[in-house]
Amino acid sequence: MDETEFWELVDATREAAEGDPEEQADLLVDRLVQLDPDAVLDFARHFEARYNRAYTWDLWGAAWVLLDGASDDAFDFFRCWLIGQGREVYEGAVHDPDSLAELLDDFDEEFDGDGEELGYAADEAYEQLTGAVAPDLGLPPAPPEPSGTPVDFEDSRALAERFPRLWERFKS
Repeated sequence: MDETEFWELVDATREAAEGDPEEQADLLVDRLVQLDPDAVLDFARHFEARYNRAYTWDLWGAAWVLLDGASDDAFDFFRCWLIGQGREVYEGAVHDPDSLAELLDDFDEEFDGDGEELGYAADEAYEQLTGAVAPDLGLPPAPPEPSGTPVDFEDSRALAERFPRLWERFKS
């Protein structure tokens, strides 16, 4: 599975789920079990690589603004959700997290921002196909700390300065 096929699966399942991350995860498992186990592992590698790439202080700060706070776990689930939003939103957010103010049509912190189940879709599909737990993907481990310059999440003024468009749209 190449990168284009990865994003096509993400997009197709998001559209079919009408943006519901849990439904999207279920649909993703349904689609992945139609593939061979190696293709499922390829999907998992693409997902994990993007998940690790999104481990930045700036994205965590953007998640903090959007979710009105984001613990370690909440940020993990946010990164899964971000991948589930598709290539355009994901790449835009990784490049400029403040651009989420324009990239997101709507954002309801009760419904959006939590894609925990998306993070398990490939593992679940692999296990259904093979009866075994997915092997190590052979990717470098995630960094111990997010990349970039740390953000003081408790400083509203600093967040507003660092993410002016997000702050104006979601906090004003």
